[in-house]
Amino acid sequence: MCQEVNMANGVEKSLLVIVLDTNPVQKFVRQDTRILTQCLDSVIVFANAHLMQKSNNQLAVMACHSHSSTFLYPDEKPMEVRQIDGQYEGFMMVERTVRQNLQKLIHEIVTNKPLNTESLIGGALAMALCYIVRLEREKAAGEKIHSRILVVTGSNDSASQYMNYMNVFFTAQKLGVVVDVCSLDQELGLLQQGCDITGGNYLKIPQLAGLLQYLLWVFLPDPKVRSKLVLPPPVKVDYRAACFCHRELVDIGYVCSVCLSIFCKFSPICTTCHTVFKMPGPMPTKIKKKKKNPDIVH
Repeated sequence: MCQEVNMANGVEKSLLVIVLDTNPVQKFVRQDTRILTQCLDSVIVFANAHLMQKSNNQLAVMACHSHSSTFLYPDEKPMEVRQIDGQYEGFMMVERTVRQNLQKLIHEIVTNKPLNTESLIGGALAMALCYIVRLEREKAAGEKIHSRILVVTGSNDSASQYMNYMNVFFTAQKLGVVVDVCSLDQELGLLQQGCDITGGNYLKIPQLAGLLQYLLWVFLPDPKVRSKLVLPPPVKVDYRAACFCHRELVDIGYVCSVCLSIFCKFSPICTTCHTVFKMPGPMPTKIKKKKKNPDIVH
């Protein structure tokens, strides 16, 4: 009887962590800075749509760039928001908090630090997983949290973050966290692997003007119901690995038998675990034995 009561009183929550790439060096941002504002508007509407689906849904918004990653929402010091007629107070809180924190972040990036073309998406995903684990530990008895992460980026996935990506993807798989990726500019092979490993959706949108429509269509539905919807067909995943020596994707390489590090060229010493290998010598050639002629009988 006690078990039935606990199951009846159990609360299921859906947690969505949005990782927004705010690197100003992204191609579409350099072409027109107003596009970043349009993308932010679409992400905020998408975030509020997630909160509107269920009263106990939870949300977190992160920003990543070339130097660090930070949370835009929720804020450590929540701001006071006066309710406006016709607008839900929670939606206004999300919008104002995200915009103000992002404005401060971009100002710090442009004024204080040199720009870099590589965004630290791997680090942002790791922070998102830590946030999810913290909420799992702090949840009340009987609560169940279904967590997922959405990455919205226009940067390329650098092979130099290969190990960070793989660690994050397999950790998310173990935790049961779905990773979705919405690419704004180009195909992202490593992030495709993450979606395939965790059971998430990957989509490269054909037009930035339709970002909100694609977010609501592909990424808003819960992963449990996506199989019943008509969604874009899955893309062919590029499962090439990145070598540890040059951080480049390779088709064929050498693998350390101790730590499984990958190298594009043979090295007598593994640079990761310092294992010493024998130099590959020439292939031994088999000496063909001459057949003896049988005795000729006259």
